[in-house]
Amino acid sequence: MPAIPSGTLACPPTGAGPRLAAKLADMIPGAAVTVDFTDPATQWPHAYARATDAAGRPVRLGPVARRVVARWIVRAHPDIDWTRPHTLYLADGRLAVRTNDAGRGC
Repeated sequence: MPAIPSGTLACPPTGAGPRLAAKLADMIPGAAVTVDFTDPATQWPHAYARATDAAGRPVRLGPVARRVVARWIVRAHPDIDWTRPHTLYLADGRLAVRTNDAGRGC
């Protein structure tokens, strides 16, 4: 395996959001992913993701996937105010503040 040249980041921050959206679209076809820090199964805040399809129907994510996907999205967008839930649209990589709780998925 070739070494990464000195001074080159393994995961450059530029364009990380769209690249991540493309990877997640392969993992969760036809979905939009909402990230917030209010997992209904726990009493303390931590990254939590829900996925819905284009019609707003829930797309099932396992418990590990919910946390991993949320953490990936948060790390790809470190400058975002994560006190409000956001939705990452996997079709185009757009990240937007979620304005309602309709269509909460599992």
